[in-house]
Amino acid sequence: MLKAVGATATALLLLLVAVAAGASSLLSASLGGLSRPSSTALADIPADYLALYRRAATTCPGLDWSVLAAIGKIETDHGRSPLPGVRRGVNYAGARGPMQFLTPTFAQVIARHPPPPGGARPPSPYNPHDAIHSAAAYLCDSGARGGSNLRAAVFAYNHAHWYVSKVLAQAKAYRSARAPGAVHARARSKAALAAIDYAKGQLGLPYTWGGDGPTAGDPGFDCSGLIKAAYGAAGVNLPRTAARQFAAGPRVAVGQPLERGDLVFYGRSDAVQHVGLYIGEGRMIHAPRPGAPIRIAPYRYEGDGYLGATRPAE
Repeated sequence: MLKAVGATATALLLLLVAVAAGASSLLSASLGGLSRPSSTALADIPADYLALYRRAATTCPGLDWSVLAAIGKIETDHGRSPLPGVRRGVNYAGARGPMQFLTPTFAQVIARHPPPPGGARPPSPYNPHDAIHSAAAYLCDSGARGGSNLRAAVFAYNHAHWYVSKVLAQAKAYRSARAPGAVHARARSKAALAAIDYAKGQLGLPYTWGGDGPTAGDPGFDCSGLIKAAYGAAGVNLPRTAARQFAAGPRVAVGQPLERGDLVFYGRSDAVQHVGLYIGEGRMIHAPRPGAPIRIAPYRYEGDGYLGATRPAE
């Protein structure tokens, strides 16, 4: 990826000192997978790039979107840089695209982790969708999974300690402690907390159609299988399918704040297509689709077909 130019030793030293106090808090915040954009982030990051950073981060449990965004900022100003190698060609080091991948590195990453649908075919480092998802995969493989070795992951992206510190500082500026209007949910029951704890333990397992999880001999879960297993671990017996789980209720009234442990559904009342487990702060744990692991993600997104919620631990 890009190498630094034009930074003085004094500036770098000050940056290292400034970020030291905030680095551990960033690591901790990353464990949730999704922080909220600060006013700085909303003003600086193009909307399409912000959506891609947040979506791509959910593919790696423990990786906060702000780290991806910080790398995108430092490398190419979110694709806005006019320098060679951003939209075409290569830079002086042979890097390409908005996330500045070296050609062999990009080829290795997409061979292990093909980007999801929505980018170029074949995947291109110049395509923001492909580049950002590939950057998330690269960081995840390099230590970002679980948030336990974020510094090592960023260092793998660019082998310079000043770069790691600069990324962490930028990421901190992009994160907000709370989003405007965010729901700070409580949990009504111990069963809801137990269900959430169980679901968190399944993060990273593969989506498996009809899957009931490793204890049932399956490699992973589908969406309703995860929900049934999570509440089963809490002593609450739920139906097996998303449609029956929605019908079982009890329903959360429209406009009523969600609580941790609520089930969130998508589709139509006569054709429920998906279910997730709400964990607070606008997020859910769910098994998204074939080829995508169990992950934490926003429970609302554009075109989601949100149907409503139930509260099985009422």
